Amino acid sequence: MSDLRVRVDDLDLAADWTDDSPDTRAAIEAELLIEGRATRWGDELYVRTPVDVPEENAREEVPEGAVAYWPQGNAVCLFWGPTPASVGGEPRAASPVNLVALLDDPGRLDAIDGGAEVRIEAA
Repeated sequence: MSDLRVRVDDLDLAADWTDDSPDTRAAIEAELLIEGRATRWGDELYVRTPVDVPEENAREEVPEGAVAYWPQGNAVCLFWGPTPASVGGEPRAASPVNLVALLDDPGRLDAIDGGAEVRIEAA
């Protein structure tokens, strides 16, 4: 069983917490349900959140399927491919993000066209 249910428009995705940023994870977990209209930036969606935590083991390059918190934008981000900041085909944030979870099947996000309604909740 997965830890999170991530709904992007009509797509239901599952995600599991990572141990990369435990304080950020706790802050996001305390705010669930997170939902809103996302902005698309390459193969990344980000949605604003009331979570406000500093960088924690932050990095710009993340794995495909990363669910991360962006401290500079107070947003939760979903990565599934290259962004305008990418050097090659890797997902890369505009500035460092805190990795908190991984999506099980991020390739399904290729079907998203533009922004989307995002809902993140405990599974």
